Amino acid sequence: MQQAVKTRFAPSPTGYLHIGGARTALFSWAYAKRHGGQFILRIEDTDVARSTPEAVQAILDGMSWLELDHDEGPYYQMQRMDTYKASIQKMLDAGQAYYCYSSKEELDALRESQMQQGLKPRYDGRWRPEPGKVLPEPPKDIPPVVRFKNPQDGVVAWDDMVKGRIEIANAELDDLIIARGDGTPTYNFCVVVDDWEMGVTQVIRGDDHVNNTPRQINMLQALGAQIPQYAHLSMILGDDGQKLSKRHGAVNVMQYHEDGYLREAVLNYLARLGWSHGDDEVFDMAQFCRWFDLDHITPSAAQFNTEKLNWLNAHYIKVLPLEQIAEEVKPRLAKLGITDTQSPDLLAVLNLYRERTNNLNQLAQEIAFFYRDPVINEADVTKHIQPETAAYIESFLEKIKDSDWTVDNLHDGLNQVVTEQQIKFPKLAMPLRVALIGIAQSPSIDQVMSILGKAACLQRIRALFPKK
Repeated sequence: MQQAVKTRFAPSPTGYLHIGGARTALFSWAYAKRHGGQFILRIEDTDVARSTPEAVQAILDGMSWLELDHDEGPYYQMQRMDTYKASIQKMLDAGQAYYCYSSKEELDALRESQMQQGLKPRYDGRWRPEPGKVLPEPPKDIPPVVRFKNPQDGVVAWDDMVKGRIEIANAELDDLIIARGDGTPTYNFCVVVDDWEMGVTQVIRGDDHVNNTPRQINMLQALGAQIPQYAHLSMILGDDGQKLSKRHGAVNVMQYHEDGYLREAVLNYLARLGWSHGDDEVFDMAQFCRWFDLDHITPSAAQFNTEKLNWLNAHYIKVLPLEQIAEEVKPRLAKLGITDTQSPDLLAVLNLYRERTNNLNQLAQEIAFFYRDPVINEADVTKHIQPETAAYIESFLEKIKDSDWTVDNLHDGLNQVVTEQQIKFPKLAMPLRVALIGIAQSPSIDQVMSILGKAACLQRIRALFPKK
C-alpha cells in the first residue's frame, strides 16, 4: 500500500519569509494538495543565537497572507529537545555515534594544516572508535560534542525529483557533529528525526540543501527510517541575473503586500518561477493544485521578472470582485487620511479606475481626489488654462444647470460646447480635469463628474473658475 503523501515547509526563523522560501512553501503545499496529502509547518529554531520571535512571527504572517494553510503544526524544534536527545543516546548506545573531545584550537589547527596542503578541510576522525584503535584519555576540561559515525565506504545515492540521479562518495563526508558540547542537537540531526517521526514522504527544498542530503540519508538509514524522496529547487535570480537579494524584494514576502501587490498575483507569479503548465500564464491556486507536479520544474535557475509580476498584479486588480479590491484599498486610503468612502461610492470609483493601474497603492493615490480636495498641478494650469477657458466653462455649466447629473447629460453638455465654440474636446476637458482632479489625466471626464457628484464638482470648478 502506497504511503500517504506528507510534505513539510521548515524555515529557520533567522530572517523573514522571502520569495525563495515562499516558493518552496507553495510547491510543498501544492504537492500535498494535489495528492490529497498533508502539509506540515515546522519552525527550525535550534540556532538560538540567530532565531528571534519577530522572525517566527514574520514567517507565520507571510504564510497566513499567502493562505498556505498547514494541516499540522507549527512544530517548534526547541520544544522537541527531549526527542532528539533520546535518539542521540540510542545512536551512542548502538555505536552509530561517539563523543569527540577535540578542542576548537585543535580543529582550527587541523583545518589550517589541511588547507596549506591543498586538501579539503574535514574532521580526521581522531576520536572515532574503531576496532583495535586506542583512543586517548578524555580531557576533563572539554565538554564533548557528539559526532555521527558516517560510513567510510560506498556511495550515497538518490533520484532527485528535480535534478535527477545524484551520487556522493561517503569518503567525501566526514563525521558530522549531531550534538554540541552543551548537549544541544544540531540542525542536520533535528531535521532527520523530524522528517522520520513526522512521516514526511517528500522533502521539497532549495538546492542549497543538496550537500546536507547525503548526510541526512546516512543518518536516516542508521536510525532504520524510511528515506523520503527529495526534490531540490534551483535558486531564484534577480531581474539582473544576479543572486536574489534585498534590492530584489528578497527581504520579506510581506513587503509585497505593503508595496501594493495582491496575494493572487504573488502566488500566481511564484508558481511560474521554475515550473510551467504548457503556455498557461494566469491561473488560480485551485487550478495550480490540480496541475502541479515535480516533473515540470526546471533544474536551472529561475529568473525573477518584476515586469511580469506587475502585469499579473494589473490583471488581478482588473478581474477580482470589486468588493475584494475595495477591502484591499481601504487601508491604503486610510494611510492617506481617508476613512470615509461612502460618498462617492467606492465600488463605482474603483470600477472606473482599476483598469488604469497595476498597483493597489497607486490605485489608492489615484482615487484619493474623490474624497478630498485635489492638489492642483500648477504645470497643468499653465499648460491647459487659457484666457478663453473660463468662457468655455461658463457655457458648459449653463447648459447642464437644470439637468440630472448623469454621464449622458454631462457628455451631451460637453459636446454642445465643443461644437458651438468650434474647439477640440481637450480644450474643455483638460481644464475641467485640472479643476476637479488636480491633474490633466483621468478616465472620461463625464464619468468622473457623474461619480464625484454635482455639489463637489461645482465647488471645485468655482474654486478655480470663480463666477464673475
